[in-house]
Amino acid sequence: MSLHKPASIIGRDLEWHVLERFLRSGDDATLKIGIVSGRRRAGKTHLLTAAAAAVGGLYHACVQEEGDLSARGRFANAIAAHGGLTGASIADWESLLISALEVAARTAPPDRPPLLVIDEFPYAMAKAPQLPGILQLLYDRAQRGEGPGGRVVLCGSSLSVMRDLLSGTKPLRGRAMVDLRLGPLDYRQTAELWGIADPETNLKVHACVGGYPGYRPLIDQTPQSPADFEHWVPDTLLRKGLGVFTTAEVDYLLREDPRITDRSAYFDVLGAIARGSTTLAKIGAETGRSKDAVRPLLSTLESIGYVARRPDLVRGRSSIAVRDPIIRFDRLITAPRLGQLDLGRAEQVWGAMRDTFRSQILGPHFEELSREWVHRFAPDELDRPEGFGEVGTANVHDNVGRAKYEVDVLGLQGKTVTFIGEAKATGQRQGIGALARLREIGEVLARLGYRTDGALLGVFSLTGFTPELATAAERDPEVALVDLDRLYAG
Repeated sequence: MSLHKPASIIGRDLEWHVLERFLRSGDDATLKIGIVSGRRRAGKTHLLTAAAAAVGGLYHACVQEEGDLSARGRFANAIAAHGGLTGASIADWESLLISALEVAARTAPPDRPPLLVIDEFPYAMAKAPQLPGILQLLYDRAQRGEGPGGRVVLCGSSLSVMRDLLSGTKPLRGRAMVDLRLGPLDYRQTAELWGIADPETNLKVHACVGGYPGYRPLIDQTPQSPADFEHWVPDTLLRKGLGVFTTAEVDYLLREDPRITDRSAYFDVLGAIARGSTTLAKIGAETGRSKDAVRPLLSTLESIGYVARRPDLVRGRSSIAVRDPIIRFDRLITAPRLGQLDLGRAEQVWGAMRDTFRSQILGPHFEELSREWVHRFAPDELDRPEGFGEVGTANVHDNVGRAKYEVDVLGLQGKTVTFIGEAKATGQRQGIGALARLREIGEVLARLGYRTDGALLGVFSLTGFTPELATAAERDPEVALVDLDRLYAG
């Protein structure tokens, strides 16, 4: 019997299917371990509490900066409460884990194995580093039929700690049946989450906070139009004291990783990248640090997903960009005017930074969503079920005409070009010139040795298209025009 995913969980169909498969009983009564990780606000707790409720599982959340004795006491109380027991005795971790699995076995339905979920597991490990080793011991015993079986899910927001659980010679390496990493929702799911019908408003909200469902409960007002958005930003994201004031939120995000001790250095690096320093040398120059000093900071930020390297699909080089929207918004909009925001001048700050938002955040974000559309939605909507291969950006140099082209959206399958696109977030409608430019790029790529016959040409626009371009697209099945309505509604 399948598990019913609650309607309150937007998206996450793949993740729910993995958990459902993990929670099947089958004939194997041994212990199985699952790892669930994802950055703060990704919706891990919502997903796991729903799964635990569906199978009568025991869910327990660890607390940051809690002593070991207190942590064991709370766990003992949670076990007693779940089993309907009147008293709880504080024992060692091994005894507590065995008790938790035994109690979960009594509350599990006949067709499901017992489930124990330990949320924010790194908090418990901070005071009890032996926990992974104890779980290894219980796992190995269960394989021999000498201990309680069931399913144990370990969850955490500290991505470095969670990934380290399964690395090298760590106790749990090779013992996890599930390693589930929750990223953000896609932009269409995010629109459903926020309940916003207007595509332009959806784009702008997504450019600020991304697809992390944990922000929705913190925000009491939802903009429904571009005019609403203009009030929403200073009233919510720039209002010091609210839960989504972006500088406080980014500080929390950096605190999640125990490797980050000097947050000011990471703030400097993130700010430099957000402002356009896309290489190690440029980041070092802007922050006044050597390459050797920047490299480990950058490595940490990459490993936790806050920045990413974007390869040039033609030239093979890569550039560095801030991947997390709320960090990008904070470094470009909030942080430069923090002194004024301390005085409550959110409206004035937004008025001064609105152009920065449009040019350095909204424009690049529209390009990102255009690439996501090609990768995620276009295969079905353009009847290309095989997809478009690797989707990214490129700089194309025409040695014959001595011209350089920046390609916003490029699809490559080996040496075959599958998609060439241009995305503009300007106030002017895209015209026939955009299509001519894409064809020129196709010709240059062909001269560089790429196969371009059959490549689709895509023009993306915030404000629509001229009649001439619309007519040309109607006549050519290999041209796709994508405005905001199509980007969001298909």
